[in-house]
Amino acid sequence: MTDHLTAEDYETIAAELDALREEIMSGLGERDASYIRRVIRWQRGLEIGGRAMLLASALPPAWIAGTATLAVAKILENMEIGHNVMHGQWDWMRDPKIHSTTWEWDNVSPAEQWKHSHNFVHHTFTNVLGKDNDVGYGILRVAPEQEWSPAHLAQPLYNLLLALFFEYGVALHDLEIDKIRDGTADEAVTREKLRAIGRKIRRQWGKDYLAFPLLSGPQFLSTLAANATANAVRNVWAHMIIFCGHFPGDVEVFEEERLDGETRGEWYVRQLCGSANITGGELFHLMTGNLSHQIEHHLFPDMPSNRYGEIAPRVRALCDKYDIPYHTGTLSKQVTGTWKKIVRYALPGGRPSAAGPEAR
Repeated sequence: MTDHLTAEDYETIAAELDALREEIMSGLGERDASYIRRVIRWQRGLEIGGRAMLLASALPPAWIAGTATLAVAKILENMEIGHNVMHGQWDWMRDPKIHSTTWEWDNVSPAEQWKHSHNFVHHTFTNVLGKDNDVGYGILRVAPEQEWSPAHLAQPLYNLLLALFFEYGVALHDLEIDKIRDGTADEAVTREKLRAIGRKIRRQWGKDYLAFPLLSGPQFLSTLAANATANAVRNVWAHMIIFCGHFPGDVEVFEEERLDGETRGEWYVRQLCGSANITGGELFHLMTGNLSHQIEHHLFPDMPSNRYGEIAPRVRALCDKYDIPYHTGTLSKQVTGTWKKIVRYALPGGRPSAAGPEAR
């Protein structure tokens, strides 16, 4: 709850967070550039190594090792590299090869569509019902303020399927399914988006399910299965980290009226209350794309991800100072909290979140 905050508090919070951002962004340099280039080298080395091992995929040890290595490479590419590069976190380097305008990630979702649905829609309207399509991804009820329908009874199953095929859910995200359902979507725009998705799927399938399996000759099927498994592992991991950063425990959702006259300070507080962190070590944070620092990411989406851990204690201190919730916990805690919501809100009713109109 943030009802105790005054207009002066919001103004001061905005000033303090703006100053923190300016301090970090003005200090970016070679250390940061070396970090992202090093991660890209690691990722490419892992992918080459994994695919090389899968040339002998008929041998169980090679299949297991190659699949695991390729899965790690795909996770790194999507989470720490692709997601963050496309956010513009590394645009300051002026490197055309590591730039938000040129990067196309290893995922069936076209980069341009993802940048609109994620960078603009989600990060502008974080957890605002009716505006942020990430609230339930169009198929899940994750808050009591969302209208219940009998279809939600099966949402634990929907969520499992979404996890396995998460990249396809992300690819369809920018289509704005709700508008298609109610007939308000622009048909020409929808068709063009579907064509772009189709082109990207053909590219991904051609690489993972045709070209590389063919390179392994008579081991075509075992290599194809390995690539499919690596993609599924990446999908499940990304789904888990993203859901744990947005839906566990007391993370709040907001009514659209919250946006009326919203100040910068109020926007910052909405990001704080609508996000959650996951505790862990350096390797864990790397594998999450530093989205384990989801709160800091939502405050500063274009700040290089290697700086989130550095500023997290200062953000938490600000929350303590103004008595603002700072949602954080272990992976097991956040996974449990997220699944509790998905199971509970599969049924009608539920207690409104702290930001809901009834609570206010």
